[in-house]
Amino acid sequence: MRTHFLQHASFEAPGYLLQWAQQQQHTISCTRLYEAPDFPPVEDIDWLVVMGGPMGVYDEDRFPWLKQEKAFLQAVIRAGKKVLGVCLGSQLVAEALGARVYPHTEKEIGWWPVEKVNNEMAPALAQLLPDSLVPFHWHGDTFDLPAHATHLLKSALCPHQAFIYDNRVMGLQFHLEATPELVADMVAHGKEELQHKSRGIQPEAVILQNKAHYAANHACLERLLEWFLQEG
Repeated sequence: MRTHFLQHASFEAPGYLLQWAQQQQHTISCTRLYEAPDFPPVEDIDWLVVMGGPMGVYDEDRFPWLKQEKAFLQAVIRAGKKVLGVCLGSQLVAEALGARVYPHTEKEIGWWPVEKVNNEMAPALAQLLPDSLVPFHWHGDTFDLPAHATHLLKSALCPHQAFIYDNRVMGLQFHLEATPELVADMVAHGKEELQHKSRGIQPEAVILQNKAHYAANHACLERLLEWFLQEG
């Protein structure tokens, strides 16, 4: 499988997503948008993974390459390719599918539980994910559920945590791909945000000391990806 990553910041790398794709012997390529917005021909990729970043989908004045990225993402979706969006990536995917993306009333930064939504996807998810899991979050924006998408996961502070569209486009607001190194890098670049007092922002020490969830989250990510890439 030919897998292409869109990376928006040096400190929001693909983490375990890249490790898993390498283990599956995918052909890997990457556009590092903070260096140059160079995109491959759509026909040269099978799976597009859109990573997170500190900017918002509405920050085109500050990050002009967002316009090019959005056009590329829409072309990939129209071509029927598999697409996974993570954090900012999920917001870009939601917008590409016609949904509104906007600042949420609460930021979620740290280790917060998400729960499955009881709908037609519940039987499939029952084989892939526990009823509740605790991934790493770092987001202040949210999105409306795209039309014809199926809601997958929610949290206490942010109802729209995950969705799937047409069994080939999926958005995850949280970071199942997080590794200790990736989290430490995000914390090092986001210390200012951690100073804000909010019920959804955990202290730096709590974030860095919490090592209990990595292995379980990676196992969930593996099962989710195996199912997702086989669907359709």
